[in-house]
Amino acid sequence: MSADPLHRAGKPQRRTTSPPPSGSKASVIEVRRSARRRRTVSAYREGDRTVVLIPARMSEAEEQRWVTVMLDKLAAQESKRRLGDAELAERAERLSTQYFDGRARPTSVRWVTNQNTRWGSCTPSEGSIRLSHRLQGMPEYVVDYVLLHELAHLLVPGHGPRFWRLLEAYPRTERARGYLEGVVAAERLPHLPTARGE
Repeated sequence: MSADPLHRAGKPQRRTTSPPPSGSKASVIEVRRSARRRRTVSAYREGDRTVVLIPARMSEAEEQRWVTVMLDKLAAQESKRRLGDAELAERAERLSTQYFDGRARPTSVRWVTNQNTRWGSCTPSEGSIRLSHRLQGMPEYVVDYVLLHELAHLLVPGHGPRFWRLLEAYPRTERARGYLEGVVAAERLPHLPTARGE
């Protein structure tokens, strides 16, 4: 029997490789299907590749849905490894270069713990950007969106049409906004009392 992990019990897994969704950290997504895998889906990073393991019987639509779910899950796990202020500033510089041709140049980018009603803030006259600590642990594309939002304020102070045109360059703007709206909505839900003894 082959020691190759792609061949188990004599039945090869089907592999498909595709480019990642916009905003994804990995450069390639490899989906491996296995006849032995019944219900579980898992994923891991392998260099610049993301490997997603799924049951062989899954439809193409289910595969796409699970790839998106697993990419988000991996991104959330990775962003839990807390970025320091220096890494946050490097990320802001990279995003400014990628989406704003490097025109947005903050003098400081840092996490703060005193913003409980907003995700981020910017003082254009000082060039300073502050992100709420509540973003830590959220998917990378959400943190990137908030950073880009604040970087855009260094170029356009208000929330007019010019401002939103700048953010159109980021392909996951609507998805990130939806995620944040969901978080706010969940926080407003009434908390159910727990059962006795819990």
